[in-house]
Amino acid sequence: MNYRVLIERDENGMFIIECPSLPGCISQGKTRDEAIENIRDAIKGYLESLKRHNEPIPPPIEEEIVEIVA
Repeated sequence: MNYRVLIERDENGMFIIECPSLPGCISQGKTRDEAIENIRDAIKGYLESLKRHNEPIPPPIEEEIVEIVA
């Protein structure tokens, strides 16, 4: 499964990363790569918890990029 994540830097330079399809699934890292690895672990844990509790697994958000020519 592929999940879209959003990455931003905070005022201290940390990379904050979240998965909009999985509410509350947020992580961080000192580098972009570390943040991505950490969110992978967070998503895996989130999905495992849903399965253990017989909760439905939310589908990934579909995304399309639309180009606007001005």
